[in-house]
Amino acid sequence: MLQPKNSKYTKCHKSKTKGILNMFINFGSFAIVSMESGRITSFQIESTRRVITKILKKESKIWIRIFPDKPFTKKPLEVRMGKGKGNLEYWVSFIKPGSILYEIDNVDEKLANKSCKHASFKLPIKIILMKKRLYEI
Repeated sequence: MLQPKNSKYTKCHKSKTKGILNMFINFGSFAIVSMESGRITSFQIESTRRVITKILKKESKIWIRIFPDKPFTKKPLEVRMGKGKGNLEYWVSFIKPGSILYEIDNVDEKLANKSCKHASFKLPIKIILMKKRLYEI
């Protein structure tokens, strides 16, 4: 499970998804790109990575381009409102449309498409497979 090693505060305010996209393929020849905005938990990131590695075997290389750095809190069931913020439930990563989630290298396009299809079942957002162009700015 991915989570920060140490953070200054365990709880944070609700934030808006704004900032710069990581939309350039830096490492691999294929990228799994989000088409919607949303939040992905550390469990979903890890289960998606396992599915991709199962399909691609050992010859390929995978890079995870997202990291769950925001804590998600939740109050217990049947508890009245007030009396402070709830306990830390899990860590999430906020995703914008067009941001790269995973990068894949040393694999043919047919296998990359298959891994993207199986990865989409594990994620709560729509994703597509993007191929690296030769002259990308």
